[in-house]
Amino acid sequence: MCGRFDQNDIARRYIAAFGWADAAYRTQAEPTFNAAPGTYRPVIHMQDGEPAVDDLFWGYRAAWAAAKLPVCVNARLEKLTNNYWGKLLKTGRAVVPANGWYEWTGEKGKRQPWHIHRKDREPIFMLALANFGPFKEHKAESGFVLITADAEGGMVDVHDRRPVVLNAADAATWLDPDISAAQAEMLARQMALGPDAFEWHKVSPEVNYAGRDGAHLVLPIDVPLAD
Repeated sequence: MCGRFDQNDIARRYIAAFGWADAAYRTQAEPTFNAAPGTYRPVIHMQDGEPAVDDLFWGYRAAWAAAKLPVCVNARLEKLTNNYWGKLLKTGRAVVPANGWYEWTGEKGKRQPWHIHRKDREPIFMLALANFGPFKEHKAESGFVLITADAEGGMVDVHDRRPVVLNAADAATWLDPDISAAQAEMLARQMALGPDAFEWHKVSPEVNYAGRDGAHLVLPIDVPLAD
């Protein structure tokens, strides 16, 4: 799963990777090294055929499911075509840009956070599903979830799930309203970046606290000091 991510740059610099001339920026969220569920984060999507960036609540629950289901922060790639997620796969495809994400290992009470990022330190583009309409009862009615898949290779040593990350060109295709839901799902399955694109290191347990922030949170720990 993905329960925190590092989104420490401004939306305009993330958008630059797409090569778009412009986008509608309606975001006021500040960059953060420790984005947590239940907060509003910049999300890239297409509106009326044009790219846009809006602040959206991290968490989703369909309005009709309020009394039946919990608020989700992730959606499994294997279940995107079911009745719950299928509509959003058609009309609510989105991308959450970031610099990396966090996972935890170890026993409860001794959980060790890890920062996972691209080896080349380029931004990551995590696939998401979102509902951009207004909410009536709960913010999660118009929120987003990150799409996750089984971890592969060495990354399973950190966690058995990972967010689905594409490069900028494929992420732009994911957002294209002219591709079908079936094509979008196939893109997510076939073009997701594998473990060889990433590296990870241990970071301070301070990340465990949702209100903590700062560049020090992403620095590696347990690294031997130079002589």
